[in-house]
Amino acid sequence: MPKPNTSYLICATPRSGSTLLCEALDNTGLAGHPKEYFEALKKTGLPRRPREYFENVENTAILQLLGNYSRLDDEYGQPTFWDGPGYAQYLAHVLEEGTTPNGVFGAKMMWGYFGDFIENARQIPAYRYMAVPDILNAIFPDLHYIWVTRRDKARQAVSLWKAIQTWTWKHDWHDALAGMHNHKELVFNFEAIDHLVQRINAHDEAWQRYFTECGVRPYTVIYEELAGAYEETALSILRYLHIPIGEPVVFGERRMRRQADGLSEEWVQRYYALKRVDSVV
Repeated sequence: MPKPNTSYLICATPRSGSTLLCEALDNTGLAGHPKEYFEALKKTGLPRRPREYFENVENTAILQLLGNYSRLDDEYGQPTFWDGPGYAQYLAHVLEEGTTPNGVFGAKMMWGYFGDFIENARQIPAYRYMAVPDILNAIFPDLHYIWVTRRDKARQAVSLWKAIQTWTWKHDWHDALAGMHNHKELVFNFEAIDHLVQRINAHDEAWQRYFTECGVRPYTVIYEELAGAYEETALSILRYLHIPIGEPVVFGERRMRRQADGLSEEWVQRYYALKRVDSVV
């Protein structure tokens, strides 16, 4: 596989449409294979577990509902890297896996583990004392930033709360018949959703501060627009990345399907109603 000569990071928050955007770009066959390669937290070497979305939250009902078990306990083995050389090898593997033959690499990065990624990278001696933007530029050649955000934070938080309860993060037509609610009965919780709304807003603001401090003007994708302009958005990003297109792009199979349903809408309306009461009180 060729080494990348052009790179991009999709900077996101959970349930912002980042997976749909990754699929669209991957389906062009020209924009790398953007995945969530860096979600391992430094303290565990594993992705964030459900309870870790509610650190410092003292609501016992939420914690009891989530419990101590996670499907992560079954889906992931032991961490494979802990020291500098190990993470350097992991980065080399990721750069190879995420690059298409035309030399384009793509990956997704959530603010929730961005700091952990930097800490992991700083285990590599060459990056130990570098500033954050310099680390990213050293790892990812000709780096571009794509920021995906969602206007309706309540719907985003409801989607995230459902995903946390079921550990169902994406939905494609191959498993649509199985249904996303087979794991257990979903429970509405105003405090949980409100906490996630605040967390999403804080992480979006953190991305914006990072871009401002680094003098970066990211390519911005709005989920509500992406949902109706799947191929158009991907093609626009190819142009932003200066990727030669040549013949018309033939997109691969679209697998992602909208996960919101009647229950989601019911919860959104319940959340708004309770939020109005809470603000009055």
